[in-house]
Amino acid sequence: MNGELVIDVSGLNKHFGPKHVVRDVSLSVRKGEIFGFLGPNGSGKTTTIRMLCGLLLPDTGSGRCLGFDVIRQSDEIKRRTGYMTQKFSFYDDLTIRENLDFVARMYAMDSRVARVTRALDHLGLLTRANQLAGELSGGWKQRLALAACMLHEPQLLLLDEPTAGVDPKARREFWQELHALAAQGITVLVSTHYMDEAERCHRLGYIAYGELLASGTPAELVEHSGLQTRVLSGAGEAQIGAIAALPGVDQAVPFGTVLRVSGHNGALLDESLSTYAAERGLHVQTDAPKLEDVFIQLMSHAQDNIRT
Repeated sequence: MNGELVIDVSGLNKHFGPKHVVRDVSLSVRKGEIFGFLGPNGSGKTTTIRMLCGLLLPDTGSGRCLGFDVIRQSDEIKRRTGYMTQKFSFYDDLTIRENLDFVARMYAMDSRVARVTRALDHLGLLTRANQLAGELSGGWKQRLALAACMLHEPQLLLLDEPTAGVDPKARREFWQELHALAAQGITVLVSTHYMDEAERCHRLGYIAYGELLASGTPAELVEHSGLQTRVLSGAGEAQIGAIAALPGVDQAVPFGTVLRVSGHNGALLDESLSTYAAERGLHVQTDAPKLEDVFIQLMSHAQDNIRT
């Protein structure tokens, strides 16, 4: 990574009718960086991504993407960006090779056959080149979609929940490929719901109800949250309500066979939990907060953007 900003936007807003879908979002992403976009469904991630790649014009706001103005030069941005949508959008009754050739024709690429073959080889698709896209598993469909994104050699990849419904092995291989691309200087902005994927990003932004609530490295987000976490062993899920109501407790979440309990006032948290645990023969242990703890806390303070 270097200091060159590939995405540098401020004050982006988008309404659909009375609903304020994206609210004053400002974002900067450096060249060769993998920036993760997290947030619940309907939070505005997809709308923001579409504004960045020129598919939607913001109502207000300004900035540049790949050096081009996001308002006046959206066509230039689209030519240099690879966008992978949530939904598989290729033709089921065409083969992998035929789908990629179709994309190459859409971009009016020269040396189409060579480009398609190179993409097939790079993503391990050559042996399946003549297989119908409709017959592919989720992991192979993902590879096809990424190959199509990379055909025109974009400088920026915008990936909208690309690994949803894909098995863990395929997800790991996909992320290895993303890091290889980032090492080549390609910038990646990827939205995800998976905490293990979030931890693989260089930096993260958390968006809820249209507002970017926090951004930074995974370690910075945990540190700046101010949360302190305790692990309570021996408690059942039926006790979550009572534990969540204790002084100093901001959240109580089941995690396997234990409860993860977090709050901002460590002394008060310890006092409440030690008394509660002693009375019921439970065990309390200190643990570092996780990204998931931080994002649950952020979400609990977010305000629904159905307001106008």
